[in-house]
Amino acid sequence: MTDLFERTKALFEIPEGVIYLDGNSLGPLAKAAKERLAREVADNWGGQLIRAWNTAGWIDLPARIGNKIGTLVGAPEGSVIAADSTSVNLFKALTAALSLTGERKVILSDSGNFPSDLYIADGVIRTLDKGHKLKVVAPEEVEAAIDESVAVLMLTEVDYATGRLHDMKALTAKAKTAGVVTIWDLAHSAGALPVDLFGAGADFAIGCGYKYLNGGPGAPAFIYVRPELQEKIRPSLSGWLGHEAPFLFDLDYRPGPSIDRMRAGTPPILSMTALDAGLSAWDGVDIHVVRERSIALCDLFIKEVEARCPDLVLASPRDGSRRGSQVSFRHPQGYAVMQALIANNVIGDFRAPDIIRFGFTPLYIGFEETVAAAEVLEKIIKEKLWDRPEFLKKSKVT
Repeated sequence: MTDLFERTKALFEIPEGVIYLDGNSLGPLAKAAKERLAREVADNWGGQLIRAWNTAGWIDLPARIGNKIGTLVGAPEGSVIAADSTSVNLFKALTAALSLTGERKVILSDSGNFPSDLYIADGVIRTLDKGHKLKVVAPEEVEAAIDESVAVLMLTEVDYATGRLHDMKALTAKAKTAGVVTIWDLAHSAGALPVDLFGAGADFAIGCGYKYLNGGPGAPAFIYVRPELQEKIRPSLSGWLGHEAPFLFDLDYRPGPSIDRMRAGTPPILSMTALDAGLSAWDGVDIHVVRERSIALCDLFIKEVEARCPDLVLASPRDGSRRGSQVSFRHPQGYAVMQALIANNVIGDFRAPDIIRFGFTPLYIGFEETVAAAEVLEKIIKEKLWDRPEFLKKSKVT
């Protein structure tokens, strides 16, 4: 196992002396992406010009990447496509899901969901203008709230702030019994822990490519549609590359076959190339082995921090099986604490109102760095190094 993670760590460019605990927000640069992008620009864009759509296989890149992601999230070949952003894909998934639900009007979600998902749901409701409503309950109340009045269950599997993990299999099973269509946001799941979309019976799923998948800032997202539903839905964003025959340039839209119909516009090839290269870090890596190491790293960090910084309050579940690949603590001056950490080369991030958040990615983080990060945090808390004007002033991105 040690040999495996030594190999994967060597695949990334992380500045000397930096402990990077923010891969749950932006994965580091994969060396393969740096090299691949240079070749793509010079050889294909530069040398082939527009011919590269065929000669370099650009047109099929979203499907190839989708299949690679599918292996990490338990999705069969041909059920995932890389495209657009997470928010755009949620709009596609939610409008498609609601088209399957008849007269039901309730979209059920929880207060731990990523706010953008709730914003998209609100926009869908206003756009459709058919009397749908968004019902938001506490995370622990979701299971009890699933009944025959609900049209769609829309959840993020891992809470972005605390790392709390929903039981996808159990909640999806209850939803199916009640005739509810399910949508899962895997932004903090894909590449962090084992996911079995097909085995769980999930109907739709979305996720991003720039966190644990290491695709680079703003990397393309992905969308999953359960195979037996693909021919039953008609996309609300009916773009030309989702057409059955995009280069016939028909004036009338006909949805493409299977998952292809969830494509819309022209894919951003350079971003797709970076994501494709970043995914190569997963070659020969068992996600279950990664999950085992992730839990061990997070458990160690909790132990070290609580022993060194008793004033910090654990915001994440203590039980590793109920937690994603991150640990969050609360502090009244959490933003300033995190800025002081970053200034001391321990990079995590802050989530309002008071959470300091640390992501643990075994592909490039080990036990030694985990203890060292706790030591730096202890020094900052005990000596109040966070109490400086430059750390108290908030930047646009936290």
